[in-house]
Amino acid sequence: MQYNVKIDAFEGPLDLLLHLINRYEIDIYDIPVATITEQYVSYIHAMQELQLDVASEFLVMAATLLAMKSKMLLPKHEEEWSEDGEELTEDPRQELMERLIEYKKYKEAAMELKEREGERAQLFTRPPADLSPFQGQDSDERMPLDVTLYDMLAAFQKLMRRKTLQRPITTTITRQEISIEAQMDEVMKRVRLSGGRQRFVDLFGQDDREAIVVTFLAVLELMKKKLIIIEQERNFDEIYVFQT
Repeated sequence: MQYNVKIDAFEGPLDLLLHLINRYEIDIYDIPVATITEQYVSYIHAMQELQLDVASEFLVMAATLLAMKSKMLLPKHEEEWSEDGEELTEDPRQELMERLIEYKKYKEAAMELKEREGERAQLFTRPPADLSPFQGQDSDERMPLDVTLYDMLAAFQKLMRRKTLQRPITTTITRQEISIEAQMDEVMKRVRLSGGRQRFVDLFGQDDREAIVVTFLAVLELMKKKLIIIEQERNFDEIYVFQT
């Protein structure tokens, strides 16, 4: 049973690296290559495990990080150091750091332009209208929170590790075909039965890997159709699913 899903939210390898730097509060001017490489490769493996369409540029960046990590582990020769103890060779992280800083500038500029566009979209040139019939109506005050697809992948990785630890030593293997559409209905049913609010991890009652993957893809599809929203107050906090 194979699902090929392409997610447009992945903007590129630099976007993923910048997300990891912000999430783990890493100094962009002093990137720990071993740590960032481990986290980056872990995300790539999660994408491949979900059979997402991983662009070649993500794999090229993974190879670049691994080569950079290997280069930094090599011992330094005497000719690579000056008399006062300073390193003469160029830091292999320099080019990546400059690319990330430049990408961050453009991304922040794009976000600012988007905010200005949203503010401008609130301005209308039309005669005053009578809004009294709308007074007293309930409004949804829940604001959209910044839960990205990368956060969902991190939650999926944590869930898979937990399921692996809880898996019994002996088990009976059964094959059960599960469609994403049917699992979408099941997810919506569970959220409604819990009063419109459900913990993300509680949606995965099964230990079967195929069922877990299909359920996760169903959650992504419901997010895309705006049938549910995801809430997380702070980094690493519990993720909740809300019915819209």
